[in-house]
Amino acid sequence: MPAITYREAIRHALAEELTRDENVVILGEEVAQFNGAYKVTEGLLEKFGPKRIVDTPISEAGFIGMGVGASMLGIRPVMELMFWSFYSVAFDQILNNAANVRYMSGGQINCPIVIRGPANGGTNVGATHSHTPENILAHHPGVKVVVPSTAYDAKGLLKSAIRDNDPVFFLENTILYGEKGEVPTEEYLIPLGLADVKRTGTDLTIVSYGRAVIQSLAAAQLLQQEHNISVEVVDLRSIRPLDIDTVLASVRKTHRVLIVEEQRPFCSVGTQLAYMIQREAFDELDGPICRLGTVDAPAIYSPPVEAEQLPNPQRIIQAARTALA
Repeated sequence: MPAITYREAIRHALAEELTRDENVVILGEEVAQFNGAYKVTEGLLEKFGPKRIVDTPISEAGFIGMGVGASMLGIRPVMELMFWSFYSVAFDQILNNAANVRYMSGGQINCPIVIRGPANGGTNVGATHSHTPENILAHHPGVKVVVPSTAYDAKGLLKSAIRDNDPVFFLENTILYGEKGEVPTEEYLIPLGLADVKRTGTDLTIVSYGRAVIQSLAAAQLLQQEHNISVEVVDLRSIRPLDIDTVLASVRKTHRVLIVEEQRPFCSVGTQLAYMIQREAFDELDGPICRLGTVDAPAIYSPPVEAEQLPNPQRIIQAARTALA
């Protein structure tokens, strides 16, 4: 399989779905003439034209609302947010209206919209541009939340998201955009709500998603080399729907678990995971469930300090040794 970047994998998914279904359109700030703020949509305007690739005003409340309305009429809009931090100005449109319209209409109206863009820290853009809102989004019934960690997953999950009849919130990572991975040239889909065991192990389960998976894999490699500790890494891929069965199967094998995420610890995805694991597999645990997230403060503007605020291999190794103690 050829190795392409995370950015290219998303672009390929978009191009394939634009070709497959004439109802798929892309809307967002600078997605057309500027080729996207992160060059994800590069070349798509030239190939598909201005009726399918549409530049919008700098008004998330306006263009997200327009996309929600269009999706109710049969269009499948893919909306790009320059930062997921800006979802808050469209909160009513996506989490009050889009999330509830199928229920409120008795199943008569679908809302097949995808909202995608980066949601991460680590790029030194400050506290107002570094949110990871997957926990807030997943709190609302009626939506799906996806956080891919690799190019392979990003393409397969995005294609499934575009074909889904419910709102799907697709959270990417600017640091991963340039990372390469093997991606098949033939078409493939990855079902939403299916976790993936990225590394097998016997001593400890690390449950993670997004870029924290990459950091966890690096930590697992060091733990094996330096301490002969065998770590299994489970990538959730989807936050909602959540594949708890794959998580529990791993915990029942290793009997110890560490949850690693780029969320702040209070009311995070890891909080819910910890509850579900202890509820379903308490007797399988040989030690307390451990968690590691972002240090509980707004995103720090100083590059070296922000690097320590986020999960990194050194912090993960320390947390893993605590979980094994």
